[in-house]
Amino acid sequence: MSAISVAVLAYNGVSLFHLSIAGIVLGSAGSSSDEPYYEVSYCAEMPGMVRSDHGVNIEVSHGLELMQRSDIIIIPAWSDPLQPASEQLVRVLQQSDAQGKLIVGLCLGAFVLGDAGLLDGREATTHWIARDVFSQRFPKAHFRPEVLYVSAGNIITSAGTVAAIDCCLHLIRQGQGADVANRTAKLLVTPPLRQGGQAQYVEKPVPQLASDTRLSEVLEWAQANLHVALSLDTLADVAKMSRRTFTRRFKEAAGTTVSRWLNAQRVARAQQLLETTDLPIECIADEAGFGTSLSLRQQFSAQLGTSPSDYRKMFFREMKPEKSKDTGVGGASIF
Repeated sequence: MSAISVAVLAYNGVSLFHLSIAGIVLGSAGSSSDEPYYEVSYCAEMPGMVRSDHGVNIEVSHGLELMQRSDIIIIPAWSDPLQPASEQLVRVLQQSDAQGKLIVGLCLGAFVLGDAGLLDGREATTHWIARDVFSQRFPKAHFRPEVLYVSAGNIITSAGTVAAIDCCLHLIRQGQGADVANRTAKLLVTPPLRQGGQAQYVEKPVPQLASDTRLSEVLEWAQANLHVALSLDTLADVAKMSRRTFTRRFKEAAGTTVSRWLNAQRVARAQQLLETTDLPIECIADEAGFGTSLSLRQQFSAQLGTSPSDYRKMFFREMKPEKSKDTGVGGASIF
């Protein structure tokens, strides 16, 4: 059986990680006779030298016609979500979609699929940091901000950065079965299926309510007192408002209900404690204001799609003294 052909798009400024990840993951999937299941090649709108985000020059010999004769098309993370894809690229993707080809958008590569109209009426995801821009640009897509990847027919999109590995393992699992995907994951020393989704990585800053100083002060007070029982009446009293007025003003300013906001803040507090302390789960549940470990687990599952114990295994870090205040990454892209 001949290998499945895969075309990966290269362009100036492309993420070197995302450009290579398909070749690394799919290229590691071999049969028992060591014959590769996938043949990964690269193309560009203008064949020739392509410069990656880290300044590495890559020679690409194929044009977009490679997509037309490949079984799978992969678009790596797009460098600028506000820069629309070219008409030429959009046209090729639309033609490929009409032929039922499998088309994958890794991370911000989902924006290119959106430009081609391939996400209209379909579930899709991308890096959580671009969720607002994505929702504004592609309102017809059913955005799933919490997952690592979404498979919607012949269209697959993945969340940020390393979720590209999860997505490519899904391609193998979908095409070659769980055994091959699991064996490939072992070779890459990565879990074949990660627990939870992208939601556990999303930063949840306190809403900035510059237009309402009193509400901002109440939110700050509530965050400092999550460990105590905080009812709607309690917060309304602190704000010196009636229960009805506070409920209305809070919903207008924060865009959610008091109960949902409190649960989100308590989960965020529990995340911080799980990452930075070795406190027992029961103590963390109490400190975050959940009262019981069962309530903590229920909210973790609902909001993050994982358990407190699994979250701690992934993110726990011992706090060490800072050696330097300079924590810059030299301008490297996180995508």
